[in-house]
Amino acid sequence: MSSFWNIWVWVLTLGSLVGCFLLLRMCLKNFAGVKEGESMGHTFDGIEELNNPLPKWWSTFFLLTIIWAFGYIALYGLGNWTGFLGWKSSNQGILNLAESKAKTLESLQKDSGVLVQYDREVAAADAKFGPIFEAYAARSIEDLATDGEALKVGQRLFIQNCAQCHGSDAHGTTGFPNLTDKDWLYGGTPEVIKESIMNGRIASGMMAWEGALGGDQGVKEVAAYVISLSGRSVDPELAKAGKAKFALCAGCHGPDGQGSLALGMPMGAPNLTDNVWLYGGSQRAIEESIRNGRAGVMPPWKDILGEEKVHLISAYVYSLSQD
Repeated sequence: MSSFWNIWVWVLTLGSLVGCFLLLRMCLKNFAGVKEGESMGHTFDGIEELNNPLPKWWSTFFLLTIIWAFGYIALYGLGNWTGFLGWKSSNQGILNLAESKAKTLESLQKDSGVLVQYDREVAAADAKFGPIFEAYAARSIEDLATDGEALKVGQRLFIQNCAQCHGSDAHGTTGFPNLTDKDWLYGGTPEVIKESIMNGRIASGMMAWEGALGGDQGVKEVAAYVISLSGRSVDPELAKAGKAKFALCAGCHGPDGQGSLALGMPMGAPNLTDNVWLYGGSQRAIEESIRNGRAGVMPPWKDILGEEKVHLISAYVYSLSQD
């Protein structure tokens, strides 16, 4: 850390702590000119205001947190100072993930004294649970999808890593697909599901079409035709005009709007006739998709979880659409 940033961290941190102490001290003083516990002379709706001090327990705990903060700094350091314990981060000075992994491995192998508690816990967990995941990985996804114990493990992994986007019940939300139905953008076979999780997907790669369609009116016309494909009522004149312009969309979605799994690499082309909508099926949402395009991306998980854990999650996701 440069001298400038070292000074900046010290000034900002110590200034905040001293400021908190001064604020607390000021709030403990009586500036009202009225003795504590006596009336302030204000009454409203039968409620009289008294000059009560801050609760003793609250001000005491506030002060203790300030003292604790100074103690923490003394032990673990601040800025370039490592504190009385000489603590250092194993990733101090690291600029990228590759350097971080290399430094962590070096610290673990040499037992250099640099604290890598998290990495040691991960290594211990891998040693304990690794054989269990290996045993599950040796079985097919179809087999695991019928194993209650395996599905419990897969569900926990899903909730920890996938629920942030797809929801804890895997029903998804706007922009994140429902994994419990049978509507698959890239295919719902065990192999394809695992491939999607392992390598990620360009979940939406649709360009903006407003200019190509001749402006807002063209967007409304194509939107009307798209809505009609799923059996809903629309303005027939708009839909007729939109059908002619839909030819620009047929290259991906097909001339009948049913999409194609053959386009699964690198982008999927959703079926527009089934009334299942990733970004919403209202007229406004469909017009927005056509007008501005969509660009959703699912990241690859192979380097984060490893193939064995992805294998279990794939079995869990596959099982959700088999009921």
